[in-house]
Amino acid sequence: MNEECRDAKIMQPQIHLGKCEGERAEVCPYHVFEIRKATETERADFNLKERIKSFVHGHKKGFVIKPDQCHSCGYCVEACPEKAIKLVRYLQED
Repeated sequence: MNEECRDAKIMQPQIHLGKCEGERAEVCPYHVFEIRKATETERADFNLKERIKSFVHGHKKGFVIKPDQCHSCGYCVEACPEKAIKLVRYLQED
């Protein structure tokens, strides 16, 4: 894991909802994620393949609910079978 990712004030998880199948949120030791059904608005930008995949999986998706609790450990990135999670630079507003 990149040492730059170790500072929770610098990085946070981002989920590509179109790829996500709503699995493995429990891998996060800091409870940053939740699994729930995506709304129609949240699914609006999905392409055809993503819409079909979402339907098949009951529209279950992972959502970042506590980004401030993220320790940027990378467990979520490694555990996601769809490669739908990445750690991105977080810019705090002053």
